[in-house]
Amino acid sequence: MQKSIKKSTAAFLLIAMANLVVAFAAFFVLPPRFFYDTAIIIYDKGHEMGYIGSYPVSILLYKISGFRYLPFPVIALIQFPVLMYVLYKIGIPDNFEKLNIKNILVYIGILMIAIFISMPSKEFITFLYVTPIVFMCINDEVSLKKTILYTTLMLLFFGIIFRPYFAMIPIIGGGMYLLSLISFKNKTVTTIFYGLLIAFFLSFSHGVIKGKYLSEISRELVNKDRIGSSDANSMIVSPVKTDTWYGEMVSVFYGFFTVNVPVNGLKHLLSPQIVSFIIWQLLLFYILLVRFSKCLKERKKYAKELMVLLILFSFFIVQGVFEPDLGTAVRHKIGVFPLIYFALYYEYFRKELQ
Repeated sequence: MQKSIKKSTAAFLLIAMANLVVAFAAFFVLPPRFFYDTAIIIYDKGHEMGYIGSYPVSILLYKISGFRYLPFPVIALIQFPVLMYVLYKIGIPDNFEKLNIKNILVYIGILMIAIFISMPSKEFITFLYVTPIVFMCINDEVSLKKTILYTTLMLLFFGIIFRPYFAMIPIIGGGMYLLSLISFKNKTVTTIFYGLLIAFFLSFSHGVIKGKYLSEISRELVNKDRIGSSDANSMIVSPVKTDTWYGEMVSVFYGFFTVNVPVNGLKHLLSPQIVSFIIWQLLLFYILLVRFSKCLKERKKYAKELMVLLILFSFFIVQGVFEPDLGTAVRHKIGVFPLIYFALYYEYFRKELQ
């Protein structure tokens, strides 16, 4: 047993060190589109710094920390090890050195962390913010009720000050849980379906109150100005206009499947990075779906695990409303990677607590 743990730890450290090189080199090889958000955070030409909003808060934190004054490769050498240390403290599962689909998904995930968080990034903040949720789940001294309460408050607070769509996650996740108590033939698919309906009704309510639906003022608005540009080859555009309630419903469902089951993205065969992300996403979604099904069947045994999976699938549903393209969707998933990491290996963490 001890020998297996040492091999797993060695594999994790080796992968982390190899990707530290990737993180350092990213600044020199990545195309300019990878740095659009970073330029806003570092230079703050619009004088957006403040306490509400993802850009204002990111600008503020990077200024206070002094990171905005450092060269990007130096920032990579600080940020990436911090995130690897977080994963290390969460735990390295047995057989991490073995080549299987689950481990390979995590290996690729670590590579994407090195790519997307090798620079000033909103995902670096999100990654650190959601980490306490995982630590509450692996700590048997924190009760389920406290874990749910603190997690809900954290997500709502993050939605208020950073990314508004995070405030939708407890609503969708809570609704999905309540509806999953009803007896269905295919509970997993039905629960996700109702989660999509909840997201639509939230968007519909916004449309009634504000006059525009959520995907209309987010994804569609962003993509309207990007059509035909060189960096919009993985853009997500609804097949129908989103200015009607039925158009918005189609948009919500279409966005969810495009982001999480992006088989239509395989048309980008000449863009290997897009195809790689698509394959990673398809495999990840399938494995998490299987785990979600298991947790729904044994909800008392896997109570905290079910909570994390409800958060993740609620997040995936929300992505279907807001994400403008596949690249951005993958980058935002890296922000919640601690939750994905826990969900993929929850059997290991459960065994550690016993």
